[in-house]
Amino acid sequence: MRTGRMTVALAMILAGFSAAACAGVPESIEAVRRSAAAYVEAYNARDYAAVADQWTERAELSEGGGVVAGRDAIVASIRTRLARTPEARIQIRVDDVVVLAEPLARVRGLIQYTEKPGAKPVENRFESLRVLENGVWRLVRSAVEPSHAAALDDLGWLAGNWQAVDATSGTVYEASFERAVGGYGLVGRMKLTPKQGKPIEAFEVIHADRETGAIRSMVLDSTGASAEGLIEADGSTFNRVLAGTPSDSNPARRVEWVQSISPAGDGRFTLHSIERSIDGRPLPDSAPLHFRRK
Repeated sequence: MRTGRMTVALAMILAGFSAAACAGVPESIEAVRRSAAAYVEAYNARDYAAVADQWTERAELSEGGGVVAGRDAIVASIRTRLARTPEARIQIRVDDVVVLAEPLARVRGLIQYTEKPGAKPVENRFESLRVLENGVWRLVRSAVEPSHAAALDDLGWLAGNWQAVDATSGTVYEASFERAVGGYGLVGRMKLTPKQGKPIEAFEVIHADRETGAIRSMVLDSTGASAEGLIEADGSTFNRVLAGTPSDSNPARRVEWVQSISPAGDGRFTLHSIERSIDGRPLPDSAPLHFRRK
């Protein structure tokens, strides 16, 4: 999601204060900078109560095309990410603070994320809005624009070989993913082997859009089916929203569905195909598949 999009309520706030916009009160600017520094300290210390205190109750965090809404969901998202990368640290460089009106400030800068000591830091631009709430400059909205080189980092755990078995049909699903083209993409291969009938093979390319950092996915399989879409994150789940054409043997013209991908840790993830339709007619959700790393 681009930073130009915002909630209606926030747009109304900005419109109401536009006439009073000013260059900024030095004391307020320094207080905003101190709040940004306190966020870094709380994040790196894993002080989730202090992290939560940095956000308003109905705050929004957008990153890489996905949006996490609400303070509790944002903190849960941060917890989930840090559970996967327990040595991660951040640094924030505040480049610009503009007090739009005494209760509201726009903050722009650079956030540096280091997954573990000695790793190459990833730098992303951000733009935030902070509101003065009960004496604290809290985040009401923050938008991070990942570099397309780094946007796939949250999916890096997919690299490797995986297997799942459909408990009802006995179909075996084998999948493998690897980083490709200098880290700018993920290439996936999947094979579905039913108890009876011919196996189906699929090929997938996942890459990040250079302009927005949004993660795009394209899938082709051996039946002639194909689909394209976006992968969006809500903090704990990756939702791959796909649309395309069915197999050559199917007279339908368009299929749509969402693949919900939920990492469970310990070399496991669940894939659940939901919101399915064919030529606009809804289909029931499929049974979830539970993959284990081979």
